[in-house]
Amino acid sequence: MTDTSTASAGTAAHPVDQPPVALTIAGSEATGGAGAQADLKTFQELGVFGSLALTCIVSFDPSEDWGHRLFPVPQDVLREQLEAITAAYELDAVKIGMLGSPETIATTAEVLAGLGPRHLVLDPVLICKGQEPGAALDTDEALKAKVMPLASFVTPNHFESLSLSGMDEISTVEHLEEAARRIHERSGAVVLAKGGVRLSGPDAVDVFYDGATLEVLSEPKVGEVPVAGAGCTLAAAVAAELAKGAEPLEAARTAKAFVSAGIRRRISSRAPFDSLWQGGSAAER
Repeated sequence: MTDTSTASAGTAAHPVDQPPVALTIAGSEATGGAGAQADLKTFQELGVFGSLALTCIVSFDPSEDWGHRLFPVPQDVLREQLEAITAAYELDAVKIGMLGSPETIATTAEVLAGLGPRHLVLDPVLICKGQEPGAALDTDEALKAKVMPLASFVTPNHFESLSLSGMDEISTVEHLEEAARRIHERSGAVVLAKGGVRLSGPDAVDVFYDGATLEVLSEPKVGEVPVAGAGCTLAAAVAAELAKGAEPLEAARTAKAFVSAGIRRRISSRAPFDSLWQGGSAAER
């Protein structure tokens, strides 16, 4: 039995010797390389207590060219997870990953609009793998309409930057800078637009823009193939740093370095992709 007098006394504010608390609203990815698993490992590595509201379960299918299988969490179950977490903790940051359906987006947006977290980091997963094209389009439109307006910080990848900016091409750093500006103008959020290995050249490049400061963040590429979990980890690392009190630009710089170390120490497997290791930064110290 819980000592409720002790438990309730601890919810008013964080004692000075306790870490910040962050929530991820995301899907499970069974191999552990991405999704909620990556988010929680990132929070832990960066000194933040992580909680999770699970939106769906995604598992690769080894017998079908490692395609995605998507299993949504029922809406009442998602709502009850969010109810418990927000009742238990004073959240310092929220990170949103894969939501997976218009229904899940609506439930999440409703709860977050009432909660009004100071830091809401959105990894805008516009194409939900495992869905039919029509359903994916419905999900994309719902995300743009209901969740984007709530976000304080967004981390779109190359495809998502094209979609959110309305640009036809992003093949240079200058294009990525323009995309970041457009996304900020349309959303009001701080933007970290990810070029990664999609742009030619020796460096993996991302662009930060907050309406006043534009900065290109670069790290040497480790190969030319994307690594699973990099996008999830970047957004989670931004959320963790914001939860600890970092300014957005410093959070972006720290997250970029954290992801780069994780890629350098990536995990290989029998799957046709490598996975980022969130312990890479600690291993390189």
